[in-house]
Formats: sequence, structure tokens, C-alpha cells
Amino acid sequence: MAKSSSVVLSVRVSPQERSLLETVAEQARTTVSDFVRRKAIEAAETDLLQRRVVTIAEADWERFEAWAAAPAGEIRALRRLAATPPVWME
Repeated sequence: MAKSSSVVLSVRVSPQERSLLETVAEQARTTVSDFVRRKAIEAAETDLLQRRVVTIAEADWERFEAWAAAPAGEIRALRRLAATPPVWME
């Protein structure tokens, strides 16, 4: 089991939601707290990775623009991969 955290997060749920969480945590052989914490962290990471807006600090903007304007470099492995016929065409 995961190590206990040092900060408490309280969430209100209905009795039906509590029952569902208890059932699923029991099936996962963990506590409701650990189950909810793990699933909340997974959801937060997924949400963060799906964000479409990226913020670039003003101090880094010129460096970013230079990187974006630079010509693409060749990646030999990608060139070989693109030249390889797909397995269903062999």
C-alpha cells in the first residue's frame, strides 16, 4: 500500500457513492482512501496531459521562437521507417 500522506483532503459523497467506492475498493483489495487517491491522481494527470494551452514564460519566448523557426533536422531512423513498406503490403 501507498505511504500515508501528510495532508487530509475531504470529499463529500452520497451514501450510494460511498457504497460503490467501498465495493470497488474491496474488489481492488485496497482501502477506499487509497482507491480514491489513486484514481484522483490518475484523473488529474490525464487531464493535465490533455491540455491544449501551453504557457511559455516571457523570458523563454525568444528561445522558443528560435527553436520553432529553425529548420527541421533529419532523423535517419524515421527516414528508414518511412521507406520501409508496411507489413500488409509485403
